Amino acid sequence: MKAMITGASSGIGRDIALNLAKLGYDLILIGRDKEALEKVKDTINNKVKVKIIVVDLSNLQKVKELYVLTKNDDIDILVNDAGFGIFGEFSFTDINKELNMLDVNIRALHLLMKFYLKDMLKKDKGIILNVASSASFMAGPMLSSYYASKAYVYRLSLAINEELRRRKSKVQISVLCPGPVDTKFNERAGVTFGVKPLSSSYVAKYALTKMFSGKVIIIPGLKMKFVKFIIRFLPDKFVAKINYNVQKKKVK
Repeated sequence: MKAMITGASSGIGRDIALNLAKLGYDLILIGRDKEALEKVKDTINNKVKVKIIVVDLSNLQKVKELYVLTKNDDIDILVNDAGFGIFGEFSFTDINKELNMLDVNIRALHLLMKFYLKDMLKKDKGIILNVASSASFMAGPMLSSYYASKAYVYRLSLAINEELRRRKSKVQISVLCPGPVDTKFNERAGVTFGVKPLSSSYVAKYALTKMFSGKVIIIPGLKMKFVKFIIRFLPDKFVAKINYNVQKKKVK
């Protein structure tokens, strides 16, 4: 059994890797920080085979090369965890940083899903876990591009899952939609959380438990489950106004 995890150097990706190692999965760990990936490998401590590949997923040519490098590894689980956010009003955020974020959050994930899903369909088995966010359920002023990118991940995952269900495929797509999680996300986005975040270890364990049970939409924490339920009854513009006020409180 083998799993490949992007964004495996820290946070949810790292903790998913550690938990899959405990379950006996050989791992391919993908990230930009070789030293951090080595630390994850050392933590696993030879319990399973671990391959490290250093890749900047904003470089789409490198994403294609990553697939060529790993397509014969017979991957059973693909975890698309890599991603980040950019905080600020859309008119003033740096366009190059935004495009870089969209390449990682959307285009790299899209490519990896396309490549590995085709291989899984040939075997008629495999799982793809896409890490979206509770942000995918609504508009998010001050983190507008990030929220929109996660909405893409969420909707794409649900659509492909339905396609697979219709063809009676045994390949599974799950999408993880956590609220605030104690990772390096806020540091990179330049914000602080307005509510107490969940631990990445809890989110990782919860995600894998639900994934292996066949759950499609995975939402850790009662608070985010309630948020998803309640916003169904609220106008989108009203939710956007609430989110603007929430996001403004995140300024460091």
